[in-house]
Amino acid sequence: MTDMKVRIAGTGIYLPEILVTDAEMDHRLQVKPGWVRKKTNVHRRRFVGTETASQMGAVAAKRALEAAQLEFADIDCLVCTSATMQQPIPCTASLIQEALGQGKSGVPSFDINSTCLSFVAGMDVMSYMVHAGRYRRVLLVSTEVASKGLNWEQKESAALFGDGAAAVVVERSGEGASRILHAAMNTYSAGAHHSEIRGGGSGLHAGEYKEENDSEFRFDMKGEAIFRMAYKLLPDFMEGVLQATGSAIGDYRLVVPHQGSAMAMRLLSRKLGISDEQLMNITPEFGNVIAASIPMALHEAIRQGRMQRGDRILLFGTSAGFSIGAIDLVY
Repeated sequence: MTDMKVRIAGTGIYLPEILVTDAEMDHRLQVKPGWVRKKTNVHRRRFVGTETASQMGAVAAKRALEAAQLEFADIDCLVCTSATMQQPIPCTASLIQEALGQGKSGVPSFDINSTCLSFVAGMDVMSYMVHAGRYRRVLLVSTEVASKGLNWEQKESAALFGDGAAAVVVERSGEGASRILHAAMNTYSAGAHHSEIRGGGSGLHAGEYKEENDSEFRFDMKGEAIFRMAYKLLPDFMEGVLQATGSAIGDYRLVVPHQGSAMAMRLLSRKLGISDEQLMNITPEFGNVIAASIPMALHEAIRQGRMQRGDRILLFGTSAGFSIGAIDLVY
């Protein structure tokens, strides 16, 4: 199915209370002044203080509803599209519903997790449900607490991430121009172990945690291996996305990628032919907020006036798995 009649009705974000500068990260990582900015281009990012993932997600959700001029009663389904979970059970979506004060609403709430591509996967899946009439409006919430799982021995990855939440209201667009033209996702599990947290699930249960195996319960990323896969696989994948609608990269008003490292974004943008004017880059201000990066960048693009109704927008990125995904839409 193509040309799904759905639209983004409103967006909202929440940034945690603790601001962490690149200079502070230099000190924490015990590197030379300027190292973090040079390696990652992250000038500042937010870390959670007292906030939980569900509390952050609830605030972002309320703001998205306000932007759409809606109330929670107008929502038929709540989906958390995040890589990090607040706890193994129940799903984070149910905790967000609780944090919204809607614990007796009965609104179906569940999670979709494809790590960094969770929002893209959730947008793709739930747009079919909205287009088909199963739901009138869906609230997608990406809320990420990266800071608590960082491995501070892996300086390049630790320097990149931030915390925060973003939410989007998706509804049927009727006869309006807004629609999804195409969506795609490929997974190459040959790279499944390039980015992972091995501990905490049934494979290495939390009860087996010891100080000596602490690193098994923290984020482990082989950045160079991930970049090599992305550099090799993205061009053909993107060519397929463009061919599906007979488009060229220049047809997009804005390209919103997953917010990875500065070097990776620069090289991949050049390889794919994305101009500086097209690229929506929020990494300097927010860092890599995992699955919340793309909806957060969408929110910022709307707030800054960089996208208007009727504009062609391309969302794309990579995630642990190793997966590549994209959505071609008319905002």
